[in-house]
Amino acid sequence: MFFRSLRGRSRHAIASWHLRRLSAAPDIVIGSWCGKKFRPERVAARAGFAALPAVRDNFVREIKSTIILQPGPAALTDGLDAIEGIVSEWCGSKASLHKEPIQRTG
Repeated sequence: MFFRSLRGRSRHAIASWHLRRLSAAPDIVIGSWCGKKFRPERVAARAGFAALPAVRDNFVREIKSTIILQPGPAALTDGLDAIEGIVSEWCGSKASLHKEPIQRTG
């Protein structure tokens, strides 16, 4: 979870950014590591992440870097397809828990 906007910032600023992400309590965490194997268990092991709904409900997913780092517009279209698949999977898991369909808008 490192972005260019954090380059050159102090550890305190980076820790503050990290805590703001945790307070958002995401239902889905999506990761992609360039040239490395994505390890959901390493994401889940980060300080404070065990309390996240995404980690608690085992919804930490990967988008292969080869999909989103490919040249041209395919990175966007294929990447969006991958995100849509992950969100659809999450919606399906929620619907099966609640025994009722989740309404899609738009």
